[in-house]
Amino acid sequence: MKQTTSQQTSRRQFLKNTGRIAAATTLVGGLGSSLYAAGNDTIQVALVGCGGRGTGAAQNALSVPNGRTKLVALADVFADRVDRSFKGLQNERAAQMDVPDERKFVGFDGYRKAMDCLRPGDVAILATPPAFRWVHLTYAIEKGINVFMEKPVTVDGPTTKRMIELAKKADAKNLKVGVGLMIRHCRGRQELKKRIESGEIGEIHMMRAYRMGGRAANARPRRGNISELLYQVRSFHSFLWGSGGVYSDYYIHQIDECSWMKGGWPVEARAIGARHFRGESVDQNFDNYSVEYVFDDGTRFFYDGRNMDGCENAFSSFVHGTKGSAVVSTSSHTPGRVRTYSDQKMARENLIWSFPQPEPSPYQLEWDDLIDAIRNDKPYNETERGAIGSMVTSMGRMAAHTGNVITYDQMLNCPHEFAPDADKFTMDSPAPLKSDAEGRYPLPQPGVLKDREYQEFV
Repeated sequence: MKQTTSQQTSRRQFLKNTGRIAAATTLVGGLGSSLYAAGNDTIQVALVGCGGRGTGAAQNALSVPNGRTKLVALADVFADRVDRSFKGLQNERAAQMDVPDERKFVGFDGYRKAMDCLRPGDVAILATPPAFRWVHLTYAIEKGINVFMEKPVTVDGPTTKRMIELAKKADAKNLKVGVGLMIRHCRGRQELKKRIESGEIGEIHMMRAYRMGGRAANARPRRGNISELLYQVRSFHSFLWGSGGVYSDYYIHQIDECSWMKGGWPVEARAIGARHFRGESVDQNFDNYSVEYVFDDGTRFFYDGRNMDGCENAFSSFVHGTKGSAVVSTSSHTPGRVRTYSDQKMARENLIWSFPQPEPSPYQLEWDDLIDAIRNDKPYNETERGAIGSMVTSMGRMAAHTGNVITYDQMLNCPHEFAPDADKFTMDSPAPLKSDAEGRYPLPQPGVLKDREYQEFV
């Protein structure tokens, strides 16, 4: 399957390049998806969260092979992002755009207005900071709307439990829900998974992954007239309540893909991490993280993340077995260039198999799979898996931020909810995180705070 240039464009790169059913208050199971089972109708799409990631997802939604998708609404809390997203998409997909000014919504209630433009069985893209994911998914399920939501989908224990319950409600209405852990839709990784399961590299005894690059998510002190809440939303990678920080937002893909290859979730994590050279930055992130995840059979998965200039860069994942080894990711999410070897050094002469290049983009494939499930009424709900993957990622983050071993159950049952009032925010609401008199925010204190990742200032 040959991909066009626009299909190969990643979500982060995209902006740089730049009434079939009468109104019903309750849907019976299967109604939303069966609307499109015959494949004769255009599926309408609403984008909630118009940053680079959301706009890239909309681009993929409009690039499914059959072309019968149409964008009808945009929503964000920032008008400039709505405008920028609209212009970028209009340049690429004008024929599939029907978003007049009256269907461009700004504000914390914009998600409702955007989804109100859809019919049951249409699709909402949820690409705001993950703190709002459960809020928006709840409304989509109430409306009988299928969903694509970006990762991570949770950042703490309470929201993870909430999302798992929402997964059941989506199933009860036969709604299709995709989660932006697109590696699971990569055809090369799917083939690699089969080869590992068949015993090609033997029993897995260790895995390792790295994502190390330059400075990231360094938030400077708030200046100007922007409110505290909007400042934190604008810089959501810098605040744990908004995104889980760089750890959750950046590292979840490799934690998920290695857990997938293993065929289970880690049951505990121990970790170290530290802040070094963040200058005047007031964010809550560490500069580096080193985590040992442990599976229930004792297998170890080592993850190293770093965001510091001038250091070695890496972006790769590996699986080591009793008979050989495998590459899950090479230098980014795509192309993966997955391959297997009969040795541990991964010497070229010991190559067993490699996926042929060029490979289809998983960013597009996850949308192809979702739309196919909607049109042909196939079971498709990634909510619970996405929630658990997000929670397992948070487990490693909390281990680093507390300096203690954190188990799966401890993370799931940790009562500290970072933004419990996310469903009540308005443009005038106070932020869930307060700064001190110098404009600094609470930081993790390993060894001091053991039951939570930070202590809010009073």
